[in-house]
Amino acid sequence: MVDLVVMKTKGKQAPQPERATPAAEKLISGKAATKTWNHFTGEDERLYCGIWQSKKGKVKVSYDEWEFCHIISGVAELTNDEGKSWRFRKGDAFIIPAGFKGTWETVKTVKKHYVILLPKG
Repeated sequence: MVDLVVMKTKGKQAPQPERATPAAEKLISGKAATKTWNHFTGEDERLYCGIWQSKKGKVKVSYDEWEFCHIISGVAELTNDEGKSWRFRKGDAFIIPAGFKGTWETVKTVKKHYVILLPKG
């Protein structure tokens, strides 16, 4: 029998959060300190699913993987290298395709569900 994976940040089913801060060369402003509750790893360790949280800050990003995001709370703004921006709030969902380059700004502390698929190889 296969069980469902229930994603929580508190309680028995919640994994210990991984805490991180961006590398100095990627940090543009703020602290952007993060917590990640990874709930599932699969597909030969290419697929990751869980909950991620970030404090205010702006960082440079470059995606080799693709990522599905669903904002649980907060506000984030993504801007590509050409200057096009998207602002996301609670309830919004989006996909960041592999090859995206630009910035991620956490305007108001963000908590999101994520599904990340790393490239083969």
